[in-house]
Amino acid sequence: MTLARLVGVIVGAIAPALAAAQSAPTDSAAALGHLRTLIRMNTVNPPGNEIAVATYLDSVLTAAGIKTWRFTPAPGRAALVARITGTGARKPIVLMGHMDVVGVHREQWVADPFAAELRGDTLYGRGAIDDKGMLVANLMAMLRLKREGDAGAVLQRDVIFIANSDEEAGGEFGMGWLIANHPDLIRGEFALNEGGRTRIIAGGRRYVALQGAEKVSHVVTVTARGPDGHASIPLDGNAIVRLGRALAAIGTHREPTVLTPTTTRFFGDLASSWPDRRVGRAMADVSSGVADRIAAGATVLRATPVFDAVLRNGISPTIVGGGIRSNVIPASATATLNVRTLPGESVDAVVERLRRTVNDSLVRIEVTSRGEESPAMPASGALFDAVRSAARAIDPAIIVVPYLSTGATDSARLRVWGMQAYGLLPFPLAQDDEDRMHGNNERLPLASLTFGVRFIYEIAARAAR
Repeated sequence: MTLARLVGVIVGAIAPALAAAQSAPTDSAAALGHLRTLIRMNTVNPPGNEIAVATYLDSVLTAAGIKTWRFTPAPGRAALVARITGTGARKPIVLMGHMDVVGVHREQWVADPFAAELRGDTLYGRGAIDDKGMLVANLMAMLRLKREGDAGAVLQRDVIFIANSDEEAGGEFGMGWLIANHPDLIRGEFALNEGGRTRIIAGGRRYVALQGAEKVSHVVTVTARGPDGHASIPLDGNAIVRLGRALAAIGTHREPTVLTPTTTRFFGDLASSWPDRRVGRAMADVSSGVADRIAAGATVLRATPVFDAVLRNGISPTIVGGGIRSNVIPASATATLNVRTLPGESVDAVVERLRRTVNDSLVRIEVTSRGEESPAMPASGALFDAVRSAARAIDPAIIVVPYLSTGATDSARLRVWGMQAYGLLPFPLAQDDEDRMHGNNERLPLASLTFGVRFIYEIAARAAR
């Protein structure tokens, strides 16, 4: 081999690494700028008003020479689709996220939730994690893939970018609308969406939980009845008191432990490397298939709510109502329960167990809204392999495990539609920060943003080439 040829081979081998190193700071700064812009656009759903976010993303993608389609499913709502064309040798990959966010209690935040305030090395704002951060990571991946394509890199798959409305309220004006109205535009072999986790655990170690299944969300209403009258004369059987007793009983009720194939592998894969050996043994126990060990392990894991929640159906009272005046005893009082069933579990069976637990003929418990179960995804294949390879390229010690999420996402619609869909939160977060999602003081460390931007790019590049 000639010296010139040898130099050419060496340069060719190190060029991707040099390009990544050179682009990382620029990409990180650009991602932060985009994310701060998106957070400052208030898209609390309802009403959503995602059109401003879609318009901004559209302008950025179009300026980069990427083909886009922008739709208006309803006034003020938007759906944005963009596409980078590959050779077509393989079916497309979809990168997706949603533009709407949940509401806030401003007075309980340390920073304005829509100011995108930087405090030290942390960005505060509603949507930083759920889900505008994911949108920005997807956006940065699209921009980088386009730059590389313009420089001669070849993709075997088209890469489709989707920004949805209405995910936080069911998705009828988002993914539901796109599937119904533009199915050919968004169909791919698989999609990467929100829903999983990249968790920081003791000692700074990290693992990636790739969501391939999710619980099903239902609404259950509890109605207590009793005698009504003037509040000056206390009455036995007061409906509000009766409802309180029913909720107290429901609060102590625990659904049975149920291991799905996804959860069994989740705990089994994590067990040997978990820093707390007692918890690691409990993980091994619940994945053992032995009834006594499962029960013992589940008891230990109960102390960690995020682990306990994937081992059983979940029941959370969320709304309580009753009465019209302070001096009137109402004839009824109601409470709303959010019930999340594991795949294959019946919400009607959960309700029947609750009825036996409450054991009061004047308390009615009924399902008022049913979710739709979606099939579980395999913990193997091109996308799963791309996620594992990408994660280890950034952190060789990281573990990638399949995950059943407690939350519902747009991925469920795609799975029912017949498309593979996986969920990932690409930003490494400690439990304290993860718990701020949908809560107060949602925030994203800048180091996690940098990690997540690279992570999504690495996944997309590996899956599409």
